[in-house]
Amino acid sequence: MEESNTEEIISLMQKANFFKTLKQDYKKENAFTAEIQLSGYNDLIVTISDLLKASILALDSEPPYVSGSIFNPEINVMTLLEIALQLLPLGEIELLDAMHKLHLKQGEDVNSAK
Repeated sequence: MEESNTEEIISLMQKANFFKTLKQDYKKENAFTAEIQLSGYNDLIVTISDLLKASILALDSEPPYVSGSIFNPEINVMTLLEIALQLLPLGEIELLDAMHKLHLKQGEDVNSAK
C-alpha cells in the first residue's frame, strides 16, 4: 500500500510540474540556483542597492515595529549581502573597464593628432 502512495505522489509531482524554482547546480555538490527576473542592468543595480540599504538599516537601527503576523521578524543581513554579492555583474564590469580604456586611448589619439 505504501508503494502505491509513493507512485501516486511521484505521478502527481510530474504532472503538476512542481519543484521548478530551484535548479540543481551540477558543478557543485548540494548547490542550487534560482532565477530572478529583471528588466535590465538598471533594475539589477537598483535591486543590489536596495539589498545593501536594507542591510545597512538592519545593522544600524533599533528593531522596527513588526507585525505580530510575522513569525520570525529578524533580518539575516548576511544572506542579503551574499545575494547582493552574487548579483554584482562582475563580467560586465570588466567589459566596462575595457571600453573605458579604449575611450581614453581614442581621446589621447585625437589630442595627439591636433
